[in-house]
Amino acid sequence: RRLSSSLDRAGGPGASADTAAGLVAALAFPERVARARGEGTFLMVSGTGAELRDGSGLRSAPWLAVAVADRPAHAASARVRLAAVVDQDTARLAAGHLRFSGEEVRWVDGDVVARSVERLGAVELSVRALERPAPELVRGALLEGLRREGPELLRWTRDSEQLRLRLAFLHRVLGAPWPDVSDGALLSRAGEWLEPELSRARRRPDLARIDAGQALRRLLPWATGDAARLDELAPERIAVPSGSRIRVEYGGEQPVLAVKLQELFGLRETPRVAGVPVLVHLLSPAGRPAAVTADLASFWREGYRAVRAELRGRYPKHPWPEDPTTVEATRFTSARLRRD
Repeated sequence: RRLSSSLDRAGGPGASADTAAGLVAALAFPERVARARGEGTFLMVSGTGAELRDGSGLRSAPWLAVAVADRPAHAASARVRLAAVVDQDTARLAAGHLRFSGEEVRWVDGDVVARSVERLGAVELSVRALERPAPELVRGALLEGLRREGPELLRWTRDSEQLRLRLAFLHRVLGAPWPDVSDGALLSRAGEWLEPELSRARRRPDLARIDAGQALRRLLPWATGDAARLDELAPERIAVPSGSRIRVEYGGEQPVLAVKLQELFGLRETPRVAGVPVLVHLLSPAGRPAAVTADLASFWREGYRAVRAELRGRYPKHPWPEDPTTVEATRFTSARLRRD
């Protein structure tokens, strides 16, 4: 009936040549049916922008059927060379095979947008907000957002970031079953390690409330029993001879242990994690780097004497024994040791 009605309008006694031309052009080139966007610009149902030349008599038309257009290299829009005015009914008729009507839930401009929409290809005919979109569509939009913007959408505390670095270290050094926790790997398995939080989320702020570290633990190799060895293989902290427990930093090629030199007295060998020697940053009493070594025994033999000569005059209240491998480690000054 719609086709008959359009043909009647195009061929009836009151029809104009322009009406007939518009119908013919729309039926011949349905993907070029275009809706006005303002100031002589249009959007074709194909998704391509189109522009009319200044002074064109068609600039005020609500719809066009574009018969001839060209698009210069690198141009954002096509230039309309030949077109005819059509109405919305004719546009619906010609591009009816591109019509979509239903719920559309997507990640747009940094958040979930849920709409009930009717459109012809890229041209929206009507839109209204959806108050209760289907949960599976919302979940898909959130996953789309994570793929676009990355795991940073989640809440990463220092402990969460440290856990991720520890897992990345174990994956690099030991391989399977320790998981790959790169951005790409995490996003490819987002539906696995982010459940059930992901199913409860509805908007971007909900993602920002998800504790990434807690969720990340779901990727640990629980099935093989290796998960229980995480703290053994890649400990958060290492106990040093002074009694302090020093945080290990896993962000570089080697794990780093930054500790005051006096706290390592008596320790002859470099600590290891997962078989890898840590890179020891030996600090002055003021906490400034004094030396860096992955071979502590060699440092005591060859490097300590120069550090001692440089620093003991600057920090006379701290112990600087000639042979640091034979004395007790300490966190305190020499005066404090004597009082104790």
